[in-house]
Amino acid sequence: MARLLEKKAKEAFIDDDFILAVNLYSQAIYSDPNNADLFADRAQAYIKLDNLPEAVSDANKAIELNPSMAKAYLRKGIACVKLEEYHTAKAALEIGSSLAQNDSRFTKLIKECDDHVADEPNGSYSCNRTAETKEEVTRHSSVSQTNEAISNRPKYRHEYYQKPEEVVMTIFAKGIPAKNVVVEFGEQILSVTIAVPGGGDYQYQSRLFGKIIPDKCRYEVLSTKVEIRLAKAEAIDWRSLEYSNDTPPKVIMSTNGSQRPVYPSSKPTRDWDKLEAQVKKEEKEEKLDGDAALNKLFRDIYQNADEDMRRAMSKSFVESNGTVLSTDWKEVGSKKVEGSPPDGMELKKWEH
Repeated sequence: MARLLEKKAKEAFIDDDFILAVNLYSQAIYSDPNNADLFADRAQAYIKLDNLPEAVSDANKAIELNPSMAKAYLRKGIACVKLEEYHTAKAALEIGSSLAQNDSRFTKLIKECDDHVADEPNGSYSCNRTAETKEEVTRHSSVSQTNEAISNRPKYRHEYYQKPEEVVMTIFAKGIPAKNVVVEFGEQILSVTIAVPGGGDYQYQSRLFGKIIPDKCRYEVLSTKVEIRLAKAEAIDWRSLEYSNDTPPKVIMSTNGSQRPVYPSSKPTRDWDKLEAQVKKEEKEEKLDGDAALNKLFRDIYQNADEDMRRAMSKSFVESNGTVLSTDWKEVGSKKVEGSPPDGMELKKWEH
């Protein structure tokens, strides 16, 4: 899965869709958190978006996972140059240059750093622990600002239900113009961005529990909510909306058309087919007396009767005021059925 996401992320990057590339790399990292290449490549996408602190953070993580990865040092150097952290940039670029001696990009960027350092009042200053400290302060400050921005984003409640063929997700965002909503579907990824009037964006990006068919997925912006319909690639029971490492085994859902929507629940799932069979068995074996036994007999006859027999039973029972029950339509179909009270009883008509 991580390889497929990485492939799609690279395609998005080539198409200059850097936001999608970042989202796809993030999903890939979720699946494979120790892959240094994913962090280094996401750093490159962050650089294209001018999200430089995150680019530096990703490059550092890639270096931590693989200290011999030249491109991680290159991307850290590029991001730091753009942040005007030339000493930190030069230190990273020199290490990267030693790992990729034939790459002229390192030489060019190192020269750029030297030129900027020479213009500083303290031109003889060289990269040391103080430079690293400056970088750390900058990075921590930027991360703090990023976290603050994330915490200030609009938040909307969402829920979902499912059918054998689709999952319906509802985001309760009221009064949002349709033009402010962007929904993107991947093979197992959902990305929703809502530009909220008055400022701020709501974002939802997640790897889904199961695969979907992007071309068949759709969404609708209503006055009180955004309704998203995810076409399942497989008729399986989604135990949650989002994928997790402790995902339970797949359960095939019925596709007979009578399947009710399945809502998420923390309670154990019952075997409804087994329960229905048990109830029917108990009803069949139940021993009844008197009127209850007679009524059950009538129900059984009616349930197993054909159309003419049912018509005869209904007509005779109604017209005779419940005193005659015939199953012969030829006998009762062409005439009115008169009442026939039991011996010793008299049929009376009640006036209202």
